Amino acid sequence: MEKKEPILIIMAAGMGSRYGGLKQMDPMSDQGEIILDFSLYDAVMAGFKKVIFVIKKEMETDFKEKIVDGAAKYIDVKYAFQTLSDLPEGYQLLEGREKPWGTCHAVLSCRSLVDGPFAVINADDYYGASAFHSIYEFLSNTTDDDKYRYGMVGYELEKTLTENGHVARGVCETSADGLLTGIAERTKIMWRDGEIAYLEDGQDEIWTTVPRGTVVSMNFWGFTKSMMEEIEKRFPIFLEKAYKENPLKAEYLLPLTVDELLKEGKASVKVLKSQDRWYGVTYKEDKDFVVSALQSMKDKGLYPEKLWK
Repeated sequence: MEKKEPILIIMAAGMGSRYGGLKQMDPMSDQGEIILDFSLYDAVMAGFKKVIFVIKKEMETDFKEKIVDGAAKYIDVKYAFQTLSDLPEGYQLLEGREKPWGTCHAVLSCRSLVDGPFAVINADDYYGASAFHSIYEFLSNTTDDDKYRYGMVGYELEKTLTENGHVARGVCETSADGLLTGIAERTKIMWRDGEIAYLEDGQDEIWTTVPRGTVVSMNFWGFTKSMMEEIEKRFPIFLEKAYKENPLKAEYLLPLTVDELLKEGKASVKVLKSQDRWYGVTYKEDKDFVVSALQSMKDKGLYPEKLWK
């Protein structure tokens, strides 16, 4: 059976319906490039031949004109539209629901376009070239056997933090052989007096320290096609609970679904550790730091001065 080429899914629906004024779309270089351009460049160089952008329908024109003009010459570009009304048969959209259904739902919107292994990233995060090479190689050489065989790029926690406030991170537990054993979502984690610490949800005063070198997930996943099938199968189960407990804000999230599969013994997740630094603009004060870092990489020859020629 012919091995399917890995596909890259980029979750971009959270960018909103207008191009201007959104932090994710701010130019990060004097060439007008945004963080997404660097991810696309790294993906092309790693070997990816097809990318699917998950967007809102109303973003399509601006997205095609302003984001993909350069990359589309080098990689096959497809679009999937994430809509609140994309629900299983028998489920109705709840009145007052405006929040998207989450990252699993974003991936599910690509189901008609994915027929093999796929990687998933956020549109507004810089992951580093090595991450794309490692996930592409992993997906190109991995098949399910007695378990689903998935991968995740992991980062050292201190290389993902900002000096400008707290962030949310998926803190990972790993086994001695480099497999993921669990993820704990920490929604308020930050530098405090030279140490890294987090607040438990619902607590305002009790800070727990986390050692440097702790591996965190930045939502860079590699899955076989089985994950798409699991997401689709589990969506009604999620909705049953969401409709009862938190109908307007519950989210169907990739890390939680992966964690379920791990606990059920259905999947393993190989942690592909990256030595790169993650970059993103969580706070407006982060922008100058990110711009400087990306230009420094160009100055060192890691990227051409103009990504798309």
